[in-house]
Amino acid sequence: MPKLLSALSLAFLIAISLTVPAASASTALPNAKVVIIAGPVAGATSSYESDANDAANAARQFSSNVITIYTPNATWAAVSAALQGASIVVYMGHGNGLTSPYHKTFDINAIPSSVDGLGLNPPGNTTNNSTTQYYGEASLAKSIHLAPNAVVILAHLCYSAGNSEPQNPAPTFAVARLRVDNMTAGWLRTGARAVISEVHATGMTGWYIDQLFTTQQTINALWQSAPTFRNDVQVSASIRNSWATIQLDRDPSATGNAQFGRAIGGDMSLLSNSVVQTAIATPY
Repeated sequence: MPKLLSALSLAFLIAISLTVPAASASTALPNAKVVIIAGPVAGATSSYESDANDAANAARQFSSNVITIYTPNATWAAVSAALQGASIVVYMGHGNGLTSPYHKTFDINAIPSSVDGLGLNPPGNTTNNSTTQYYGEASLAKSIHLAPNAVVILAHLCYSAGNSEPQNPAPTFAVARLRVDNMTAGWLRTGARAVISEVHATGMTGWYIDQLFTTQQTINALWQSAPTFRNDVQVSASIRNSWATIQLDRDPSATGNAQFGRAIGGDMSLLSNSVVQTAIATPY
């Protein structure tokens, strides 16, 4: 009889071990909000959305609170509502920066309302993936409140890493650095602590999301450990925020705009696990 009870007990324990972890896994994911936005980019829409989907799939491995907003539904009303309290923000789309051929000088007291923010669908848009309405630094500062220690990842944007639009000449380093500082400044006014830009590489947002959830390191170390790292980091103090640092990682082997493809701005000592409040083991 004792042997029979032992066998039954063993079977019962096995059954528990097979069922309970699965239920626990479904509820164990953190609730850190990840918002992924793909704005209108005309012919590049499908490739940007594919990249955004990869980022979303990566985020869903770690968070139960992942929101995706894609053109033609990426209006300011939808995006601004979703961004409140976000710990990680990913934006893919057109970039409108300062300085540029449209705004050739920089005056901190007269920053155009359309620069250094988001290029979204106009209000009421339902089908158009080409028309862009820009919501710049002023809109971000007034309406968006991210979670403490939030990180913003900008993918494919002109101006975000200092780069010009493809049809325009590459900037001087001084201009590129100012562009990164200005692009960073708007997001820092939402409460973000760091802004990362990856212009040319597809798939990098998913990598950053993975690292933010699974490692404990400074945001600077994380950025410098990326597969896209060129080991040509130029460091300078921000002129927009006294506590922030601006870093450009140029590609020494590239020419023209291609050399400006990576940048980061903000608090370089920010710890990756503090972005999502806790680091967890990778689920795969």
